[in-house]
Amino acid sequence: MKGAQARSGPNPSAGFEGGQTPLIRKLPTKRGFRNPFRIEFVPVNVRDLARFPANSEVTVDTLRAAGLVGSKREQVKVLGDGELSVSLTVRVHRVSRPARQKIEAAGGTVEELTPVRPPEERRRNRKADRVKAEKAQRAAEGTKEEAPADAGAGEEKNDSGRETSKNGSAE
Repeated sequence: MKGAQARSGPNPSAGFEGGQTPLIRKLPTKRGFRNPFRIEFVPVNVRDLARFPANSEVTVDTLRAAGLVGSKREQVKVLGDGELSVSLTVRVHRVSRPARQKIEAAGGTVEELTPVRPPEERRRNRKADRVKAEKAQRAAEGTKEEAPADAGAGEEKNDSGRETSKNGSAE
């Protein structure tokens, strides 16, 4: 029969669909979703905390000095892999449940710090915080705009929505 397959020479390519837009070109190239406000944590295991002396305080600064964390600005999460035999005071951003149990079983304490928000979120909320503070300040001062007490005293509205005077005639 007539057609491209009846002719000699190479056949159409594998993705050819008779002239319509091929499926491979209809699908987007980038898949998924990347959350710009995600807070990433640097994992530190309980076995890494065993190198600290007994009754010492473990903070982000001490973890950085020990070479377990790259920067002071990174958020740290302690995970429960390994064993701990000395009591420590751990002050980091997050602690998993098994890690907390192992630290407290060894006689230590855990204190979670509040994580620092990403810069985009801080920048976005700065204006909202300022507006909220201004509203609170205005409410405290009592400077809400009030309508004058005598405005509209001599006017009434009839059912049609038009204002009329007290004697009933429309103006």
